[in-house]
Amino acid sequence: MRHSTFRQLEVFDAIARLGSFKRAAEELFLSQPTVSVQIKKLSDTVGQPLFEQIGKRIFLTDAGKALQSTCNELFSSLSNFEMLISDMKGLKRGRLRLAVVTTAKYFAPRLLGPFCKLYPGIDVSLKVGNREHLLERLGENQDDLYILGQPPEELDVVSEPFLDNPLVVLASNNHPLVGQRNIPLERIAREPFIMRESGSGTRMALERLFQEQGLTFNVRMEISSNEAIKQAIVGDLGISVLSRHALSLDAAMGQLAILDVEHFPIKRQWFAVYPGGKKLTIIAQTFLEYLSGAASDINDVPCHYAEMAGACPLLTPTPVEVDQ
Repeated sequence: MRHSTFRQLEVFDAIARLGSFKRAAEELFLSQPTVSVQIKKLSDTVGQPLFEQIGKRIFLTDAGKALQSTCNELFSSLSNFEMLISDMKGLKRGRLRLAVVTTAKYFAPRLLGPFCKLYPGIDVSLKVGNREHLLERLGENQDDLYILGQPPEELDVVSEPFLDNPLVVLASNNHPLVGQRNIPLERIAREPFIMRESGSGTRMALERLFQEQGLTFNVRMEISSNEAIKQAIVGDLGISVLSRHALSLDAAMGQLAILDVEHFPIKRQWFAVYPGGKKLTIIAQTFLEYLSGAASDINDVPCHYAEMAGACPLLTPTPVEVDQ
């Protein structure tokens, strides 16, 4: 492997991440024949094929998976070294790879904006996905930090709370329960629920509450998108439980109301999570320290329990899932 070039490893890493020779060539501004030649040389050096093609899809071999893990460690060490040198020079330069669950996308850009202004030399990659997808990335250590509503119990992780995450019951503004006070949970259990997919943090929190009270709820529909859930509520398909952070300025103004239900809001928190034993980069550690102070500047959604049909004042602009 000492005879392999750094460029060959970059090419391999791009193919492994993107699952495509063509997309890797485009990312690295190389021709496809050049990419193929580099991989052939690297495979010859390793003495094992690194990829196998089944149909039109490319998969890593066992040797390829081992090399990908090595590349991750190598590139991470080099990146951390660059950040360390910049820090010694009194600069903050480098890259922050942040992955957040879908509901966190409503406030994550508000956290990142001031951070990027404070440290203009830091580039941020923001990935947004559902809980299952993030746990896969977490297990493979693909990012620096993860923002989750509930740290996984099945993985060895470090989790640090930084922001309240209250869950509320949402209904359309013409729902007969709007305006009622301290609605019994037994009454809510009779309503049709529009819920996030099984395994989501919000879904698990609601299931735990109902189990503690010896109740079950009626799931009419499962939807993996908060925006689609809100539109379904407006369409009178049922009620739902969402984080108050999921209420944003682009939601249906004047058409949603928070119901005053006993045991609600469910008090939860947002956590910054990373694998146990992981040594954070200087940039990741800087962002983690920044979170505790910056989160206090994010005001909770200024909603009050509706006493009459009407909308809830809403929170943040829609985030864009892009590298910034």
